[in-house]
Amino acid sequence: MLNLFGNKEDAASARKVTRDTIIGDILDMDETTAPYFFEIGMHCLGCPASRGESIADACAVHGVDCDALLEKLNAHLAGKA
Repeated sequence: MLNLFGNKEDAASARKVTRDTIIGDILDMDETTAPYFFEIGMHCLGCPASRGESIADACAVHGVDCDALLEKLNAHLAGKA
């Protein structure tokens, strides 16, 4: 089935997050990802500073394994595709 991305694979890859993905972009893409950020101690998701951080920056500040968070976020997003 075609969609605005062209096909399902393109849509899925468009929803994949990386170390460089900005947290605000992830939340805009899918607000149900917020609990994953709360889990790492990032409770002020509404403030501009936190929304403008990359996943890598947030993980460094909060002492979190970036690869583990990426795995959780991407599994969550893949389950919604």
